[in-house]
Amino acid sequence: MGAKTILLSLATIINPSLLMRLFITSLALLAPALLFAQDPARYVRPIIGTAKMGHTYPGATVPFGMVQLSPDTDTIPYEMNGKYNPDVYRYCAGYQYQDPTITGFSHTHFSGTGHSDLGDFLIMPANGPVQLNPGTADHPENGYRSRFSHQNETAEPAYYKVLLDESRITAELTATNRTGMHRYTFASGDNPHIVLDLMANLYNYTNKNVWTFVRVENDTLVTGYRQTNGWARTRTLYFAMTFSKPIRRYGHQNLASDVYKGFWRKFNQTENFPEMAGRQIRAWFGFDAQPGEAVTVKMALSPVSTEGALNNLRAENPGWDFDAVRRQGRDAWNRELSKVKADMLKEDDLVNFYTALYHTYLGPTTYADTDGTYRGIDQNNHRAEGWTNYSTFSLWDTYRALHPLFNILQPGRNADMVKSMLEHYNQSVHKMLPVWSHQGNENWCMIGYHSVSVIADAIMKGNIKGYDALQALEACAATARYKPYDGIGYYMELGYVPEDKNGSSVSKTLEYAYDDWCIAQVAKKLGRNDLYTEFSKRAENYRNVFDGTTGFMRPRLSNGTFRKDFDVLSTHGQGYIEGNAWNYSLYVPHAPATMIDMMGGKKQFTGHLDSLFTMHLPDAFFAETEDITREGIIGNYVHGNEPAHHAAYLYNWTDAPWKTQERVRMIIEKMYKPTPDGLGGNDDCGQMSAWYLFTALGFYPVCPGSTEYALGSPTVVSAEIKLENGRTFNVKTVNQSAKNVYVKKAELNGKVLNRFISHDDIMNGGTLVFHMSAKPAK
Repeated sequence: MGAKTILLSLATIINPSLLMRLFITSLALLAPALLFAQDPARYVRPIIGTAKMGHTYPGATVPFGMVQLSPDTDTIPYEMNGKYNPDVYRYCAGYQYQDPTITGFSHTHFSGTGHSDLGDFLIMPANGPVQLNPGTADHPENGYRSRFSHQNETAEPAYYKVLLDESRITAELTATNRTGMHRYTFASGDNPHIVLDLMANLYNYTNKNVWTFVRVENDTLVTGYRQTNGWARTRTLYFAMTFSKPIRRYGHQNLASDVYKGFWRKFNQTENFPEMAGRQIRAWFGFDAQPGEAVTVKMALSPVSTEGALNNLRAENPGWDFDAVRRQGRDAWNRELSKVKADMLKEDDLVNFYTALYHTYLGPTTYADTDGTYRGIDQNNHRAEGWTNYSTFSLWDTYRALHPLFNILQPGRNADMVKSMLEHYNQSVHKMLPVWSHQGNENWCMIGYHSVSVIADAIMKGNIKGYDALQALEACAATARYKPYDGIGYYMELGYVPEDKNGSSVSKTLEYAYDDWCIAQVAKKLGRNDLYTEFSKRAENYRNVFDGTTGFMRPRLSNGTFRKDFDVLSTHGQGYIEGNAWNYSLYVPHAPATMIDMMGGKKQFTGHLDSLFTMHLPDAFFAETEDITREGIIGNYVHGNEPAHHAAYLYNWTDAPWKTQERVRMIIEKMYKPTPDGLGGNDDCGQMSAWYLFTALGFYPVCPGSTEYALGSPTVVSAEIKLENGRTFNVKTVNQSAKNVYVKKAELNGKVLNRFISHDDIMNGGTLVFHMSAKPAK
């Protein structure tokens, strides 16, 4: 009997209305899967991490996009009275959830960093008299800023919307890779205008703007550029801005107090003069708009020229259909988010999971025009042909989990990121790989030479596409031998960095030793035995800062003695950066078994590691830290910062691997919440989020550069990872629950695993099954 016959027979027996209800019920059961397949972006909350120390932004962008169009909520200066203003730290991403006002919408932002730059080309719509100052949070009516309410705010992937209370203007933002698109609906026809603030910067100070230049090309097109001297000390960014309605009137002010003004004084440059130039410029553009009418603005960016910006605009965003661009942006997010299909215990977990995945795809960012042209660190123009040039390399953070995650989920992009690092090396006058680079500049922030780790992890995992592995190895070795950089000369001579010659010496010694191990592994793989011997020896240098009398890594002086004054809890002046002896003494990711032996063996080390998670830190600890609060720590384990991100997994090298399972589930519960303050520290360009994703899936790269992952305790009920090679890797759990945090048994394709899984196991596809229990498998 056919299906149609069966249905007709049922229809004669069952009440038609009952049949319809059964049909609807069946659809409802299928709906979650169908809805996910179409729109996993519905679980993303860009507002997560925008409060307190998360330093994320809520605005519109696409995966790895060059434009991050987002609201800024204050204009805190970097310095006051010639001294650093600590309040500026809250505004690394430009937006703080607690703030009551918005100053405007700028086109470039970092996600989750602990330092800042950017905030380029701030736009703000307004009504009434033109005011070319931002006003204050207490009195926004004295400037162009506006109060707003989170009740009238929407933040989604590739879309942001807010009602500006002062003017009753509805602001909507969306983006393509290289363009930002604004739609402003004016409630009033009282002199509607748009302010373009070229003075606005993140981490701003008086002389940060080197120069700005604007041309009104015609009644709908404005072009220009800005050069700044900030974290990136020589950064030039170009724009092309076009309006959906003709400009009827415009003007600007140059607030710089320049003594020499040349013969431009012949003109009244403040009103309807089509060329603007100076260091401190704010401009405005007026329109004839009726109440309820929308004015749309498109701004394209280019690292090369205004012509490049125009070409980017024409290539990516030629029309005026805001909603279509918004849909395209969401589709782009859904394509990337759909690479992992996760099922969780509750919807809040899905929100955390997909928001974390969203945050990992915010950077590194595209840094090239549509034709591949970009500005290199040699300040010359170069072209990436057949590959994408990337920027925003926060490598001290992201080598740990973000780039290893990309070697699974985004291997093609990660190969281009390696290529971008190698081009940086080729353009560098120092012949060094990037340390922390963005927008055609090396800013030298943080320590180590962790491009080496990213490159090694890619090569060791077979992700070699578009670059020469041997040349990459040579670049790694040259970087590690560059003696003028941050104590490397002492390190090569003494086998450690001496604290009396170079600060944060223990952290540097430990991180250099790990990076050297990475070089040695690649050298061995590629048959360079000379480099393998050289860097294997250097990789042992962690031993030179271990003090057996205290059981901690300890700063040594250039005369070979350990520094006498030593506080294992302090983060200030003790030889560490963004960490203390308790956290950093666990940092030997390439030799954990040896480290454990040095610290007294498995039993003693297990007790030591237990203490890390259970001890209490005094209030004095927090007086020395800018980016760590009690919300970001568990005991003395600082999850809100990176150096100990691998620590919970170290139990896998002891006789108590079940404690790893217990700890990681505790960390996820305490440090990741679906709320604006849901991150326990800076997301650091996706590193915090990448830690969450690996841990939720049940494994973690303790030592990038190794092809091994340590098993933990997954929080997913199941997950399906669609790999670029066409295969699928599945994670499944049996008896998953909030209480069943322990792993009774882990099987890969039916074969029992013992604490670890290899990269090839994942990339070959298959199924990893965790059998969960409420009791540890001791």
